[in-house]
Amino acid sequence: MTKLYKKSGDLIFDEPELTLKEAVVKHRSDLQQADLKYADLSGACLDGANLRGADLMYANLRVVNLQGADLGYADLQGADLQGVDLGYADLQGADLREAILRDADLSGADLRGADLEKVDLLGVYLRRADLSGADLRWSYLPNTDLQDANLRGAKLNGANLEGANLSYTNLRKANLKRANLRKVDLRGADLRGADLGIADLQDANLRGAYLRGANLEGADLRGAEYNNNK
Repeated sequence: MTKLYKKSGDLIFDEPELTLKEAVVKHRSDLQQADLKYADLSGACLDGANLRGADLMYANLRVVNLQGADLGYADLQGADLQGVDLGYADLQGADLREAILRDADLSGADLRGADLEKVDLLGVYLRRADLSGADLRWSYLPNTDLQDANLRGAKLNGANLEGANLSYTNLRKANLKRANLRKVDLRGADLRGADLGIADLQDANLRGAYLRGANLEGADLRGAEYNNNK
């Protein structure tokens, strides 16, 4: 017997002949506030699902198709999201602390105000994603593709972005203090008012970047390219 309840205790469905994964796929348009802690949904097709406010703490979501899904304000703490497709998904205000997102596709996703502190984002595709105001402190993002992403006001203190593609990214007023920005591509990036204090920018490409009002006190710029800045 497979039953699923909301966090409030209200019943969402009762599907005695289906597994939990099958039932979740069947009812994917009506899963808001669902209690799916520790659920194994690996490989499921949940594109366009309504999981707004759902509890997915420590859930197994490996290689799940969540393209265009509504996960706004969902709790995804510690969830395994390796290889998941979250392209253009709504993750505004979601809690992703300590989640594993290696090789996930988050292109065009709405991550405004999301909590991504200490998240493993190795190899994640974040091109054109909206991460304005997101918390990425101490996150692991080496070689991540963030081209054209919006990181305005994001917290990236101590984040590891070595080798990442941040070209033409909006980083206005972002906090990058003590961040590892070695060999990062920041061509044409908007860093006006950003805090890069004590950041490691060795061998970074800052050509054409907007640096007016940026704090570079104590930053390591050895080998960096930063001519034609504005």
